[in-house]
Amino acid sequence: MTVVRDRHEDHGASFSEIAGRALPEDYGRPARTHRAVRNGVGVTEHAFDVLVVEGEDRHDFVDDTVTNRVPTGDGEGAYALLLDPQGRIRVDCYAFATGDSLLLFLPAGEGERIAEEWRERTFVQDVDITYATDEFGVFGVHGPKATEKIASTLGGDSPPEDALTFVRGEMEEGVTVVRDDNLAGEEGYVVVCGADDADPVFETLLIRGLNAVPFGQRTWSTLTLEAGTPLFETELADRVPNVLGLDNAVDYEKGCFVGQEVVSKVRNRGQPSGRLVGIELAENASLPGAGAAVSRDGDSVGEVTRAAVSPMREQGVALAVVDYDVEVGDVTVETADGDVDGELAALPFVAGGERSARLPEY
Repeated sequence: MTVVRDRHEDHGASFSEIAGRALPEDYGRPARTHRAVRNGVGVTEHAFDVLVVEGEDRHDFVDDTVTNRVPTGDGEGAYALLLDPQGRIRVDCYAFATGDSLLLFLPAGEGERIAEEWRERTFVQDVDITYATDEFGVFGVHGPKATEKIASTLGGDSPPEDALTFVRGEMEEGVTVVRDDNLAGEEGYVVVCGADDADPVFETLLIRGLNAVPFGQRTWSTLTLEAGTPLFETELADRVPNVLGLDNAVDYEKGCFVGQEVVSKVRNRGQPSGRLVGIELAENASLPGAGAAVSRDGDSVGEVTRAAVSPMREQGVALAVVDYDVEVGDVTVETADGDVDGELAALPFVAGGERSARLPEY
């Protein structure tokens, strides 16, 4: 459950469930809220599971498990994947180095399972893994004025400048502020605090300094869709990283992670089997659901992963995984109301102030 439910309710939130936890879905007028974030700054509560990894061998253990190099310097972070033996994505994560631990953020609902598996693999290594989700509040600050917002509320240090680095400071209570990787296509920060301190931190982010609008999961989905950002639940899970153009999450030279041999072989074949693309839907067209077929000239060429009406474009747009060699042009998309016309489009749909680090590259 959200760590500040009463505060969300005070602002008129409705809720949806993510991995058994209630989190804000929206606060009414989601399209208007979306535009407010794009034009200014918004605050949301992110749905992460949190693992704390301690012990002298913590770095080597995690580094041997995930696809990217895990940082060792205090205040540094990295984005990485955990793969299955077939080279498909089991889960994605952010790993941050603190003075005496690694702090890992995983999609909600995945942390306990990963922690249990890792504990069974530590053997004689000095590694201690704690599932610590309930100990933290995690908030996102996103929009072209996000840096101004953080600067106006953070005491003790300046906002971090480099992606996936963090500083420690005060927002009524102690916080850690991470410069994120621009998943919404705008400036972005993640603010981490103790669960007991979440209430005053959330209110500080909303009303102190530059005002911010609260937003929920629905707006986060449309922001990241416009930015061309694949998310774990809709695009990443059970797919090969190459298909999603996720080279930012994989160091192909480091070795020693599950699925490395398969992923390296796929990469070295010259091109992946598919690629992530955008689809612009015809005016007033019905929206397709996840898994809806994408066709050209009567032949299936892929499937939709996520679709929504873009508040900035004022039309339906979708992400889809299609055959790699399908060129830009007209397609037909399956919906519950029948097939509709669409056109393959370059990503992002909306060019914000920043470029998402997950924007596909092939």
